[in-house]
Amino acid sequence: MEIWQFFVIFAIGVIAGFINTLAGGGSLLTLPMLIFMGLPAAVANGTNRLAITVQSIFAVAGFRRKGVSNFKLSLFLSAPALVGAVIGARLSLSVSDALFQRILAIIMLLVLGLILWDPVRRRRSSVQDNRDANQLLCWNFKGGALRSVPLQIDTFCHSGRNKESYFSWNRRIAIIISLFFAGIYGGFIQAGIGFVIIAVLTMLGRLNLVETNSHKVFIIGINALFALFVFAYHSKISWPIGMALAAGNGIGGWLGSHLAVSKGERFIRVILAVCVIAMAVRLLELCERKIY
Repeated sequence: MEIWQFFVIFAIGVIAGFINTLAGGGSLLTLPMLIFMGLPAAVANGTNRLAITVQSIFAVAGFRRKGVSNFKLSLFLSAPALVGAVIGARLSLSVSDALFQRILAIIMLLVLGLILWDPVRRRRSSVQDNRDANQLLCWNFKGGALRSVPLQIDTFCHSGRNKESYFSWNRRIAIIISLFFAGIYGGFIQAGIGFVIIAVLTMLGRLNLVETNSHKVFIIGINALFALFVFAYHSKISWPIGMALAAGNGIGGWLGSHLAVSKGERFIRVILAVCVIAMAVRLLELCERKIY
């Protein structure tokens, strides 16, 4: 591979890290880009995990610096995704390049639909619009008397306690099973796993959006790390390319966290949509050539 290609990979990594911070879905650019660079699908898939792992480390550190972290709960939530990651990564190694590219193209279009629809933002807007009408009363014991405290519908009443301690057993089981299958998906292809984890943590875990994002980046980092181990064991990683991509992702994530603005996010969504559609079509064309 020529030197200029490493600069292209680094630049795409910066863009992907920036998009992951502002809108999500950066792997929709990096995975097909690595395939177009000539890497076999399995090697591209494994190499992308190195960048995601590094990016997640920066993201977790950023949340911790802001005081938004609960490592005990993050580890609890990561355990089923960890097991799923190993299974999913091994499954991805068993499929042909043509089949993987076809699956990737379809998933790219599905995830793009989620990005443009943005159910998380819709949920946040719904909560904001109905705050007065949808408050809950949380009974809190303080000063020897019970008093009621209004609470938004996307937070918990149990302040001051570890959240894993008051998940009901039914809820814990549902979360564990859901994150296990999310982990399999993440281990298999990675792209768009953040949306799945957000859905699980907000709907089943009932965590607010700040907590959800802090746990999400931790879970994704653990998922990517253990999938990385599987790909590395089978020698399916291009380390020089992965390091260039990881450097770009890290810088892009840092820039995105400091330059995130609502107008820029809308613009990036449009650019991402155009790029993803073009790459998905190109992947399908490559699949047809390999099949016929």
